[in-house]
Amino acid sequence: MRELLEPYRAGRLELANRVAMAPMTRGRADDVTGVPSPYAATYYRQRAGAGLLITEGVYVNALAKGGPGIPGLVTDAQARGWREVTDAVHTEGGTVFAQLWHVGRMTHPRTLPDGELPVAPSAVAIEGRQIFTRDGLLDHVTPRALTVAEIGRTVRDFAAAARRAIEAGFDGVEIHGANGYLVQQFIADNTNLRTDGYGGSVTGRLRFATEVVEAVADAVGADRVGLRISPDNAENQLAEADARTTYRALADALDPLGLAYLHVLENGAYGAVADLRTRWSGTLVANTNGPVPSSPEAGARLVRDGHADVVALGRLFLTNPDLPARLAHGIPLAGPPTENLYGGGAEGYIDYPAATDDLKVLTG
Repeated sequence: MRELLEPYRAGRLELANRVAMAPMTRGRADDVTGVPSPYAATYYRQRAGAGLLITEGVYVNALAKGGPGIPGLVTDAQARGWREVTDAVHTEGGTVFAQLWHVGRMTHPRTLPDGELPVAPSAVAIEGRQIFTRDGLLDHVTPRALTVAEIGRTVRDFAAAARRAIEAGFDGVEIHGANGYLVQQFIADNTNLRTDGYGGSVTGRLRFATEVVEAVADAVGADRVGLRISPDNAENQLAEADARTTYRALADALDPLGLAYLHVLENGAYGAVADLRTRWSGTLVANTNGPVPSSPEAGARLVRDGHADVVALGRLFLTNPDLPARLAHGIPLAGPPTENLYGGGAEGYIDYPAATDDLKVLTG
């Protein structure tokens, strides 16, 4: 386990250890204003022992919001709310990136302003499944295809949210290009049926992703920007016929930019972490979620074998807020949460104790 506890330095990244807290939706922001929960500063401060904290997904414009209680980085009030979070994390010596999120078709008119339709690369609906809204579970609707002009505005919205994040004190931003949301909807074969310059070939399907990354890098500096991807991930009814070729091309296109990191979620048959490691010259953050979720032991092996520089862990951080310290002292880990995962207040959010508090009492 010692591999995960070593400091990591690369470019602007100065991490106390090689454990990142993966981005996890908690649904506790004010649903009207998009301002982070008043408990959010405590939540992230409690977990600031991670080498890198990556926030829950934060919407970049009004149509990017995926459900109740999702925070934004669009208004001054939202930015002020996030400043409380970044100040709290920095007081503890932590490093925190904001994850910039557009869900594309993974939302509902009951979530969006004025009952608007979700947007996507093409008008392809999720079939036979429901999505959570403030009115409970509802059937997915067919999204409308973005126009070329709207694509350009969306790219600019990502850049504007990135600037707000830095103004709010974040150390950097992570673009959410994974898990079947808008960026990956452009990449995937079955959700991008376009015949213009944003579809029709691997290059066309990657265009939106590369434009977003380049715009955000231009806005705040490439060394403040990470990108999360999940190649060959069938989540949310995506299909990528040749993920290896597609994501190799994406890595080759972005590697020269000098990004802060590439965050690879491996959740399919394609061994993306090991394969893309050979093509990515910068920091690689690994998060494996299949066939079993990431574990500290598996993460240590990835670092030891040279496949990853940093390992992202998710659910373990919910009930083990001081996870790196527990790993360092061999303290048994609490199991994953069974309730209060999404929405609500302090319960199930900031009321999990730090085991190291007891250790300090015992050791004086």
